[in-house]
Amino acid sequence: MSSIALSSSSSSPAPVAPRAVRWGRFALVGLGTVIAAVLSNLLVYLIGSVVVGYDPQFIILANASGTILFTVVPAIVAVLLYAALMRFTSNPARIFTNIAIVVLVLSLIPDLTYIPSVPGASSAQTAILMVMHVVAAAVIVSILTTQTRSQRA
Repeated sequence: MSSIALSSSSSSPAPVAPRAVRWGRFALVGLGTVIAAVLSNLLVYLIGSVVVGYDPQFIILANASGTILFTVVPAIVAVLLYAALMRFTSNPARIFTNIAIVVLVLSLIPDLTYIPSVPGASSAQTAILMVMHVVAAAVIVSILTTQTRSQRA
């Protein structure tokens, strides 16, 4: 019986040791991530307004403030999630990238299901929204997973 207990306890995964992180530098990377995501989406917004021309009835793209707000909040959540993953997991970049892919796919569902029913919506404006989701995800994932690698102990 004792051999069974020993074998079952040796097969359980070892706990992950906390990682030392330079939080001051991470805070700067996090702030830079949020700013870069917002600026990237504002660029997409401006290019979209020139190429597509937004319908004033389409409240979602009526002005740039919506783009800023709906980029800042998820970017901050992403930075906080990545901080937790850095602290408590051994491979935060891989885990975060996988989570980000799932969240990106889920974030596109309303663009395909709800947005077309919004007054003033067009296929082109919906495409701009979807591009914004992809751009924000790409910027956030790339900055967080590359700029934080050198600071892990």
